Amino acid sequence: MPEAHTARRKDAHLDLCAQGDVEPDGNSTLLDCVHLVHNALPELALDEVELTLTLWGKVLRAPLLVTGMTGGTDRAREVNRDLAQVAERHGLAFGVGSQRAMAEHPELARTFQVRDVAPHVLLIGNIGLRQAIHMGVDGVRRLVGGIDADGLALHLNAAQELSQPEGDRDFRGGYSLVQALASAFGERFLVKETGCGIAPAVARRLVDCGVRTLDVSGLGGTSWVRVEQLRTSGQMAELGALFSSWGIPTAAAVAGVRRAVGPSVKLVASGGIRHGLDVAKVLAIGADLAGMALPLFRAQQAGGVAGADAAVRTVVAGLRQALLLTSSRTVADLRRSPRVVTAPLKDWMESL
Repeated sequence: MPEAHTARRKDAHLDLCAQGDVEPDGNSTLLDCVHLVHNALPELALDEVELTLTLWGKVLRAPLLVTGMTGGTDRAREVNRDLAQVAERHGLAFGVGSQRAMAEHPELARTFQVRDVAPHVLLIGNIGLRQAIHMGVDGVRRLVGGIDADGLALHLNAAQELSQPEGDRDFRGGYSLVQALASAFGERFLVKETGCGIAPAVARRLVDCGVRTLDVSGLGGTSWVRVEQLRTSGQMAELGALFSSWGIPTAAAVAGVRRAVGPSVKLVASGGIRHGLDVAKVLAIGADLAGMALPLFRAQQAGGVAGADAAVRTVVAGLRQALLLTSSRTVADLRRSPRVVTAPLKDWMESL
């Protein structure tokens, strides 16, 4: 029964993300407050634009991560394998969804395993806080090894858990766990939120625990609180509606965390990144790479591998165009290029 319940929940999540209203009106990344300044004479050819990035010892051909979404069912297996193939083809990083189902039912490992179709991709495993505490460092290592991943993402999703009738209610012991996992995995360890953002003060504590890669996963894209609201009723649905716009907008989280942790920490910007111009904007304000999920998932659902491939090509083309139009040959040049930041993002940046 627990396995069937988990499978139903995972497939319900996919159904809602494929077709449902999972991006509440009014939620904003605040990236519309970031304005890159046009250069009418860029003195640059498009094929001179350089997007490569090294992460965890692997070279990415573009600063993009297909962020962890799913796993645990046959349908989820197809999503993971299709998107992993696209990430392999384009030289991107790829993360699986929460491996909780695999931890509870090892036979479900096949729904997370993608190495046969993506042998070279930078592959990131995934587990939540409470599950990692119960499993311990050795158990988490086995989980990562079970899919031949390059490293681990520990996801933080307190708001989502509180919106699930069956969700966790105890979030103590997090920093101790983070310190232990950072010691075990070294630089190949990522701590990520799941759509509510990471504040600068939390980021500093995580870095003090040894974390060297953070994904702010801010407000403005898929609201997992809204997803849970749509599959529940009664008091849980009411609370989900109340908190479906809870969080730190992605742009504010990126700018605030970068200022707090300095240049040595790798910073992923996810949460509402929808096209190449969004990617350019988060890179300009401090991210090292951008994470995307919903647009690529929906492209895969509509058109399989070919649909997702076309979506990635469009994102990368948009990013290249943004760099050229700001006369930026590299991402480092983009960060030095002029930009204008307006309210309310400016207010967030001054207050965080």
